[in-house]
Amino acid sequence: MKLTDALNIKLKEIMVKRVVTVEMDDSLRVVNEIFETMKFHHLLVVDHKKLTGVISDRDLFKALSPNLGTMSATVKDEQTLEKKVHQIMTRNPICGTSDETVGDAIKRMILNDISCLPIIVGNNQIEGIVSWKDFLRKASEFVEENEEIKE
Repeated sequence: MKLTDALNIKLKEIMVKRVVTVEMDDSLRVVNEIFETMKFHHLLVVDHKKLTGVISDRDLFKALSPNLGTMSATVKDEQTLEKKVHQIMTRNPICGTSDETVGDAIKRMILNDISCLPIIVGNNQIEGIVSWKDFLRKASEFVEENEEIKE
């Protein structure tokens, strides 16, 4: 496979279809628990099953007290876990479609300085998500395929 072929792959071929979502009024405690137990960095925020925002592990890190889990944690520090998702999420996220190419999605993510792209269909219905990790995974496959050709 040539690099140009890899960039023309449709997002539906690499997107993660099993997406974990949270509600706008979920607490950051819930978000924190999800990020601590799962191996991903973005959650999609829904309201009535429609995408309304994105929250990243970095958003969460910035919103929580650095004293959490330490001996110096106060009640006020613990209360940062009770903030709601809608207070820190990115609203109206930039999205893609499953028929969009990898190359176009990468360009859009770089231009907008974002690390994931929710994939939607119709009226903000979530179809999947792609992140920089998905692109790296595909690039790794590309490198492996080309190494085999050289041998």
